[in-house]
Amino acid sequence: MKTPVKRPGSPGYVSYVMVLSTGVLVTMMMLFGFKRAVQSQAVQSDVQLRLDYSEKEDAVLRSIVAITPNRAMQAMMDSSSVTGSNRNSLMWQSIFSDAMAQANARTSISAEVKASLNVANAIGANTGDGAMATTNLMFGNVHNGGNDVYVTPGLNRTMGTGYPASLTSNNGTVNANDLVFPIISTDKKYGSHANGKPGVLLPTDTYWKYNVLKYPAINFGYAKPGDDFVAKRNWWAFSMDMADHDDGVTSAALNRREFVLSIYEIPSQLAISASSFVALGKYGKDGAGGAWGSNVSISGNIYAGKARVEGGAALPTLASRRQIEIRDSSKIGGQSFNGSPFAPGTREQYEVTTGEFFPVSLPSESGRAAFIPINRGEEFFDRYSHGAESNTLSTTTWNNYSSGAAQCAMRVDVSKVASATNQAPTEFRFEYLKGGVDSPREVMLVPPIQGFTTVLPRGFKPLGVSENNSYTFTGPVDVAYGKPGGYFFKEDVSGTVVFDNATFGDPLVQVVKEGYWRPRKPFTTTMGPDNKVCVGIYPERFPDFLAAIGANPVTGVDPAGAYNNSVVVNVDHKAGTNVRKPIFQSEGDLGLVLAECADLTKYGKGFSLVTNLRLYIGSDYNTKQTTPPPGYTPPNGEFYPPTSLFAPEKRFGVQHTPLTVTLAGQVGSLANENNTQPVRPLDVFGRFGEVIDPSVSKVNLWAVNHPGAMPPIMMINWLVLLEERRKEYY
Repeated sequence: MKTPVKRPGSPGYVSYVMVLSTGVLVTMMMLFGFKRAVQSQAVQSDVQLRLDYSEKEDAVLRSIVAITPNRAMQAMMDSSSVTGSNRNSLMWQSIFSDAMAQANARTSISAEVKASLNVANAIGANTGDGAMATTNLMFGNVHNGGNDVYVTPGLNRTMGTGYPASLTSNNGTVNANDLVFPIISTDKKYGSHANGKPGVLLPTDTYWKYNVLKYPAINFGYAKPGDDFVAKRNWWAFSMDMADHDDGVTSAALNRREFVLSIYEIPSQLAISASSFVALGKYGKDGAGGAWGSNVSISGNIYAGKARVEGGAALPTLASRRQIEIRDSSKIGGQSFNGSPFAPGTREQYEVTTGEFFPVSLPSESGRAAFIPINRGEEFFDRYSHGAESNTLSTTTWNNYSSGAAQCAMRVDVSKVASATNQAPTEFRFEYLKGGVDSPREVMLVPPIQGFTTVLPRGFKPLGVSENNSYTFTGPVDVAYGKPGGYFFKEDVSGTVVFDNATFGDPLVQVVKEGYWRPRKPFTTTMGPDNKVCVGIYPERFPDFLAAIGANPVTGVDPAGAYNNSVVVNVDHKAGTNVRKPIFQSEGDLGLVLAECADLTKYGKGFSLVTNLRLYIGSDYNTKQTTPPPGYTPPNGEFYPPTSLFAPEKRFGVQHTPLTVTLAGQVGSLANENNTQPVRPLDVFGRFGEVIDPSVSKVNLWAVNHPGAMPPIMMINWLVLLEERRKEYY
């Protein structure tokens, strides 16, 4: 018999509708969760992709800052315009492409790193990686030019708000090439496109070569951000969107960003400026001369390629390209750094505490910026160390731009000497400006005129005094006696001179002769210490001598600045007979004596001397004040004609060592920055190379912030800066 089991509870049933509804709901929730996960992954992927592009762009921008100044230099060098791979590499297109390669922007991981992982059959899943070969999809101009134009030069155009004032050029070659290459040229000047524009503070019809600008807001303290400084700003604008090349693959839509790349040409204007290794705070080799004392006063900034501060020195600010070492509790900006001034937090604490700009800086702290001193070393002094340059993309060649010797308006060359063992000059070659700045220089061969010549040299004029008569001169002059076909001469004579055969000799027998004169030559052969044969240069003589030979004056109102206000003294060791190249610190070579140089007020635009000879300063130099440029207030209210002296070595005194030496203005050094021994810029040497006792010297140095206080010849630095033009700022 079978007995059924009875279960407790009420009977029930299964609802298919409920089961299906629940399943649908769960499925929809799963689908929604999956969709959200997919969306989240897509967002994360997009964010990561944008971060990847952002990092790529930043690396590319830094590479552009590093590459561009080098290409700008090459565009000024010999044969840069010759068709070929070298010329092509200087194009903006190549600069941008090379910057991408240098920044490794085409891949997220370099081939070297990938190989080091030793992973077989690796697959890259970053859709942002690609060849990126079409440069003009990522880089372009901002003036609606064609897609084969990569930049908008700041030249001959007025751009909108947020762009710097543009330069002006009347040279068609510069105007055409600046669209294709980074061109630095003296033909680019401040003109109508900058006059009265924000950021250019002085009238451009007067100050067209350099003007007063505001220092940019960067950490490198050549000047404080917002301070006035003297410079010329070359700039090029471009837009960039690296995602634009592969947006069909990545679907990344980024905003196109606009940038301004600037190369500031900055003439050296600081109290102390040297791209070499400099020791500040002590005198003499290894600091054996003791610490600087109260007779040293320095205001304004200091720049050095590498700097060591010692002896408890107190400096206002210090900027260096490579390294700064602070010893002996020395202070910079009133701060004593008991360790590295670049330790984390040191800058921020100083600026919060003092409210001042941090007084110690390196260009590497400034992000997209680079500071480049143009230092040719010994080649700065000697134009014969350079070869001829031609076929350059820029209208200004590199040697003419970077060598002070090549820039000088006047040239005094020792073209002949007595013999290979006796370097006493027997002929000078004098070249000078006569006409515009682009006119060929006039050439004048000047043998010593104590003897006989058949042709009357340039500049001599008749006195109206016939043979056996006399003339009284109120000051020293050069005189001649004779007639066409024969002359005898005497230099540097004064008072009453009798023009007869007894005084001069008879250059033409049985011919009635007469007297002639001209202002004294501003260069001659003279004697230095211990009767060392030297070239003598006398700046106070140049104005009258130039007028006598019909040359351009030493100053004036010429808007192009074609003045004979700078002179280079070299020996022609390339073509001169028996002339040998001077060797630095060799006692057997010629020297240069600078005399008659106390009153330089006739040089309204300043005076400069460059030489590759040892320079003996034989008298007071530039000690008479003159009127400063309009609107300029000089330090201490005193203004002297702006001048510069460049020589591999300077010594004070010729026949006697001076009792006191006063240095005022600026000092610098062109020594090699790789020297292991530091330069001590305040050391002063006597006529035999001995260090003059620091107690008898007085030093007062300051920075210049007005182009009217700049001499004709200066050292040049470049500040390269890349800034983004953000729309919210204009």
